[in-house]
Amino acid sequence: MVDFKLIISDPKSGKTVQKEVKDKDASFFLHKKVGEKIVGEDFGFSGYEFVVTGGSDYCGFPMRKGVPGIKRKKILTFKSIGFRGKTKGRTKKKKKDKPKRKGLRRKKTVCGEIIHDKISQINLKILKIGKENLFEEGKTEEEKTEKAEVKKEAKAEVKKESKAEAKKEAKAEAKKEAKEPEKK
Repeated sequence: MVDFKLIISDPKSGKTVQKEVKDKDASFFLHKKVGEKIVGEDFGFSGYEFVVTGGSDYCGFPMRKGVPGIKRKKILTFKSIGFRGKTKGRTKKKKKDKPKRKGLRRKKTVCGEIIHDKISQINLKILKIGKENLFEEGKTEEEKTEKAEVKKEAKAEVKKESKAEAKKEAKAEAKKEAKEPEKK
């Protein structure tokens, strides 16, 4: 049926995480608009509140707020989504998405602001944080136990090295003490 890739960002920490929603959870997003607030309980993130900041369709064209409908449209744009602002200095490669001088505009193809079944990626920004941490959830129990085992092994190895060093030092001191009485 319908599936979306969610890019969830936290503006306070600067972290992002990718989640995939399918079928029933994904159908919740249909006919929502860019800029609309969404409650996380409706699609499996209890306690969270999000705002839709954008997305892209299956061909990679970005969604843009203010473009009505679901179809792609060519718009005349300057310094915004799909067309970056004025560049400082010269670069070796000429990029078509950068204006050469201030005030330059360009025709760009963008998607409408309504989420439909041809949208593949939805960008969300966290407004209210829930109880569970989205950014730690990606690790499975196996990965956590493996990581704990590796830490234990590393600590044991450090202890062995420190014990070996202590034994070497003790032997060196014993040799020094054995040599000193002979000299006297």
